[in-house]
Amino acid sequence: MNSPSDADPAPAGDGTSSYDAHWRADIASLVFPVPEHNAICAVHRGAFRTLLGTDPTADACLALFRRFEQAFKAAARAKIERKRIPLGTNLHLTSRDITRKLLEADQIECGERP
Repeated sequence: MNSPSDADPAPAGDGTSSYDAHWRADIASLVFPVPEHNAICAVHRGAFRTLLGTDPTADACLALFRRFEQAFKAAARAKIERKRIPLGTNLHLTSRDITRKLLEADQIECGERP
């Protein structure tokens, strides 16, 4: 039980919210559903350590996810597309995956093209 593949299955339907995200202590990761891919996505504590610049608590990880939920979900979709991950296959994001989308969102907000 040390990989996203062992994580809980995604809930049925495609209406997800940040409340569907939760902390999995057994894999030290935040997991959230990617219903359009019929999978879940995990983000390890180490990725949050890089993003936050400190050793994060589970609550701090959840708070960051909720604040930038759309960037996390966009990062999952982009990784699925970039890596051609088969439908139904769970995945994980690195801090680099998430940072790409955070930077793109910031550039768009400032009127720049990513």
